[in-house]
Amino acid sequence: QVQLVESGGGLVEDGGSLNLSCTASGFSLNTYVVAWLRQAPGKEREGVACISSSDSNGATYYADSVKGRFTITRDEAKNAAYLQMNNLKTEDTGVYYCASEIGRLRCVWPLGDVDQWGQGTLVNVSS
Repeated sequence: QVQLVESGGGLVEDGGSLNLSCTASGFSLNTYVVAWLRQAPGKEREGVACISSSDSNGATYYADSVKGRFTITRDEAKNAAYLQMNNLKTEDTGVYYCASEIGRLRCVWPLGDVDQWGQGTLVNVSS
């Protein structure tokens, strides 16, 4: 069974940091793109970051709103991916989802379709 599970969300003050984790089962996350998306209250879901597979070019992409503050990485040994979020702002509040697309090796940016999703983890940044 293909599954993605996020963790690491929580309540943090403006300017704080969180590190989100995404672990995969049922398929090799290392082989395909990994993306993080978020959905703020009352807003559409948006792509935050994407990392291409290591076998392609491993390139990373970020939404303009998070560049310089967020970093997406992967740990091949753990079949996992991470989103390190620094200098968090209240507008970063939302549910964060880990996603992948089986068969896609390189990110499409702005983020294209993805077909594997986690259940999401809530990030709440307070002022």
